[in-house]
Amino acid sequence: MINVGVIGYGYWGPNLVRNLFEVAETQVVAVSDMRQDRLEQVKNRYPSVEVTTDFRQLLSNPKIDAIAIATPVHTHYDLALQALQSGKHVMVEKPMTSSSEQALRLIEEAARRNLTLLVDHTFVYTGAVRKIKAIADSGQLGDILYYDSTRINLGLFQRDVDVIWDLAVHDLAIIDYILPSAPCAVAATGINHVFGGTENLAYITMFFEENLIAHVNVNWLSPVKVRRTLLGGSKQMIVYDDMEPSEKVKVYDKGITVNGSSDSLYKALVGYRSGDMFAPQLDVSEALKVEIQHFAECIRTGVEPITGGQAGLRVVRILESASLSMKQRGKLVHLAPERLRLSQGAA
Repeated sequence: MINVGVIGYGYWGPNLVRNLFEVAETQVVAVSDMRQDRLEQVKNRYPSVEVTTDFRQLLSNPKIDAIAIATPVHTHYDLALQALQSGKHVMVEKPMTSSSEQALRLIEEAARRNLTLLVDHTFVYTGAVRKIKAIADSGQLGDILYYDSTRINLGLFQRDVDVIWDLAVHDLAIIDYILPSAPCAVAATGINHVFGGTENLAYITMFFEENLIAHVNVNWLSPVKVRRTLLGGSKQMIVYDDMEPSEKVKVYDKGITVNGSSDSLYKALVGYRSGDMFAPQLDVSEALKVEIQHFAECIRTGVEPITGGQAGLRVVRILESASLSMKQRGKLVHLAPERLRLSQGAA
């Protein structure tokens, strides 16, 4: 049994605590939050759990093996570092940190102390994304040509991060998990419509060494909520619609064939292939529960998590590059070669 302390009981904390209780391998010992009314909610629902406004009591508690952090992004680094230095395994909400330098420091600290560090990239653990990964790895899609995602809704406006760091981080984690390589350059544009706020609408384009491109549209000012991703391959294509109650993943046997000379477009004959569509059966287990089970298994075995520190670092580096490009009105930002080598080596 892995005893866990949870820091933060705001938006995501209640989901963490509920799933930690449901997973047989874990149990919640204590919850910390700065607001007393939230701690009252914990006591009412989970009478056996200790509550405190001082997170340091969780770090010094010898009964606690691991810390789950569900707090604003700007607090992730300090809390995770202190938890690791206290000898606790760490599960930290996305994005991992506010900078790649901070992410590297956490990776080094976890490695030095032989502790598990997992980043809560929840979508990676959904049945839909895991199925897409299996289909892509099988070669069924052929060569992957593009990833195109729309992730928009009305709110929730965040105080400490822009829409890229809030919403696009999901797609960047999925891209890191599914695509065969890391992007070599990023371009992003965005705009803020709220005085004193951050960008609430953005478009991100990622370029790869091979003939592959990824595009993500994120928006806090949409009248409708859309969560739709297209993954195009040379043989087959996938539509992933997370808003669908069933059949979230659909595989289309559609595409093109080009016959003739590659020297001239006029000599080339483009044929269109339109075959069947099928919707594979998906694991309907709650993603967060699957992730916590994986976290517990990694603690027991010492295996690097699927969304470990290196995965979190790769995502943060793309977020940094996108933010830099957005501030320069879409100027292309190249990922440094040494960073690219690290990303590919750790994938």
